[in-house]
Amino acid sequence: MIAAEPIASESSTLWQPADIAAAQRRTVGVLAAAQVLGGLGTGAVAAVGALLAADLATESLSGLSSAGSVVGSALLALPVSRTMEQKGRRAGLLLAYVTGVIGTLIVVVGAVAHSFPLAMVGVILTGGGMTAGLQSRYAATDLSTPQRRGRSLSTVVWATTVGSVLGPNLASPTGTMAEKIGVPELAGPYLLTGAVFVVAGVLISLLLRPDPLLTARAIRVAAGDAGAGTAQVKRSVAATFAQIRSIPAALLGLVSVVVGHAVMVSIMSMTPVHLQHDGASLEVVGVIISAHITGMYVASPLVGIAVDRYGRRPMMLIGGLILLAACAFAGTATGHETVQLGLGLGLLGLGWSCTLIAGSTLLTESVPLEDRPAAQGTTDLLMGIAGASAALLSGVVVGVGSYGLLAIISALIVLPLVMGALRQSTLQVGAP
Repeated sequence: MIAAEPIASESSTLWQPADIAAAQRRTVGVLAAAQVLGGLGTGAVAAVGALLAADLATESLSGLSSAGSVVGSALLALPVSRTMEQKGRRAGLLLAYVTGVIGTLIVVVGAVAHSFPLAMVGVILTGGGMTAGLQSRYAATDLSTPQRRGRSLSTVVWATTVGSVLGPNLASPTGTMAEKIGVPELAGPYLLTGAVFVVAGVLISLLLRPDPLLTARAIRVAAGDAGAGTAQVKRSVAATFAQIRSIPAALLGLVSVVVGHAVMVSIMSMTPVHLQHDGASLEVVGVIISAHITGMYVASPLVGIAVDRYGRRPMMLIGGLILLAACAFAGTATGHETVQLGLGLGLLGLGWSCTLIAGSTLLTESVPLEDRPAAQGTTDLLMGIAGASAALLSGVVVGVGSYGLLAIISALIVLPLVMGALRQSTLQVGAP
């Protein structure tokens, strides 16, 4: 049975529209700044995680590094969202960053001790930084108006770009510095990641005030919505998912996020293998993956504006169609047709951006305020599980079939999302 307990507001101030707008601008600014740091940390370790795993164990186990961080991020989504539900966004984000810091320290200890199992435990906990980044996009919507909710969310997503681009370039210098203090070179980036997670956590602790979720609840209570002032306790994943399923718009939002992420991860993770099978150099692989990352993040502010202007469902539909185009371009390209493959991976990133931003926005506004953290945490849990599963299964598909077969299967997965978005867009013309 789900109990409820009162939630105290951050302030007893009677909030006026101008005050809410100012608090929202501050919230988005703080979250974006923390997101730059978080992206820097995750980007730095992404460049060396597989190499460290291979060094501590064997090359065949190198993929466990990326899988471990994704699984860790997914599992941490639940305790983080439950902390947010009870104590607000600030407390939840701090929990995620602290967990990430602990994880980076364990990775370093595991590397020094040359212990693969210990390092992998640390890698899983380092996923807390990814959890903070994903949950931050939801925090950006708490005080936003419906007319600007999409662009608020997309601004925080876009901020990841800066760190993601800079992070991998810092792997080498931090590795050199680590060796000077007796830490293995490949563990050096984890020291950087731990440091930036600490700074991001301090930034959130000191500047994310007032807490956007608690403030939003206080505003709703002042407006006469007593239910907004209570938090649900011990909400299970099954109960939360049942609630999401009972709301068609929320279910479509969840499907958009999960499907878009699964398709993106499956094709992206196998593209380097596809290229190397045809003799492509690491430089070519890097350029094509860069095109993919560019598609994921650079256009996100424009996607957010479009989500607000044209609607959540239409942009979800467009995102699904872009993913289908990406499957067609990438799936019919050989490893020698790098321009076509680069275009396909760029479209893959853009389609992911559309489905993530539109789906997250629709999900958030479709569930009651007091239930949002649980719904958002469950969505990110399922997204992480889908991504990790896609990464593992895509290798099997390519191994027994081909890269083209993987693209066909990915397209078939996208089709129900396209049909669902088209159906709801048709039935709810004018809906957000």
